[in-house]
Amino acid sequence: MAKAKIIGTGMYVPGTPIPNNELWDLIGASFDQEKLEKGIGIYQRHIAKLRGIKETTADFATKAAEAAIANANIDPMDVSLFIVGSDTPEYLSPASAVLVQGRIQGKQMLTGCFDLNCSCAGFATSYDVGARMVATDPAIKYAVVIGCYNMPAFIKDGDAFGHAIFSDGAGAIVLQKTEDNDASGYIGGQLMSDGTQWDFIGIYTGGSKKPFTHEILNNGDYGLQNLKPLPGDRNVKLWPLVTEELLKKCNLAVADIDHILFTQINKSVIVKVMGILGLPLEKTTTIMDRYGYTGSGCIPMAFHVAVTEGKVKKGDTVVFIASGSGLFVGANIFNY
Repeated sequence: MAKAKIIGTGMYVPGTPIPNNELWDLIGASFDQEKLEKGIGIYQRHIAKLRGIKETTADFATKAAEAAIANANIDPMDVSLFIVGSDTPEYLSPASAVLVQGRIQGKQMLTGCFDLNCSCAGFATSYDVGARMVATDPAIKYAVVIGCYNMPAFIKDGDAFGHAIFSDGAGAIVLQKTEDNDASGYIGGQLMSDGTQWDFIGIYTGGSKKPFTHEILNNGDYGLQNLKPLPGDRNVKLWPLVTEELLKKCNLAVADIDHILFTQINKSVIVKVMGILGLPLEKTTTIMDRYGYTGSGCIPMAFHVAVTEGKVKKGDTVVFIASGSGLFVGANIFNY
């Protein structure tokens, strides 16, 4: 039976990094720096608009995809599927993925394209969907799955919390069909959701429920909005549960995990979860110190860093655990 394996990784962030002290000067506001650095783990980030860089979601996604395609050493014209996992799209319509296809392939092709919005679980969910499509569709030679984040474009001026946490970035992987005799490949995924939590944090203006009006603009009732406080222990409870369900589904054990990557929202939470799972910290990678929180982009970015730095090697069993507002959770397990 065919399956999908990762043959290339890539990432992109715009401009030079913005350290915390410079950020306060740029936005004219500040956040609890000790909490940000010692607890959450963020020391710097990349934000296009604060560097005067005229790049947005489709630019980030395209450049990450190009980097992954180059890393895989394949012809971009042989890609049969582009998926962009993001809740900060270039436009409501058309999808960001078709812009990526147009920029990379430059003409009409028998190439599938679509966006997948599961907030910050968008990449993990896209990977699950893409791997299954590659395994079952004989016409797909290669697929590019991208996680992309441009939340700073939706953060209002003066929002110290938003600018301190959220940043720009994208990561991508290239999938290739392979057969069972190849040890590498996708093993399985697990999804979870709770739609009763839709009204905690999100971008609620601009869709069909609440289109833009002059009144909304004048009142500042747009952009990223925190409507309710998120439970502080949510991911501490969620991530071990989802990890256990994924492993049980795939007939594997925690001891089989060589490396595990989590949504890069809070380093202290990742440390707690690794303790709950009984795994040493050497079996995870964190990148929020360098890149801030890049939503759907953070797991493919962290994976690219882990591979590049030699923390993940060929043959390793790797787990991704991602969660985001909504509530969405997506998990993957594969042999690299």
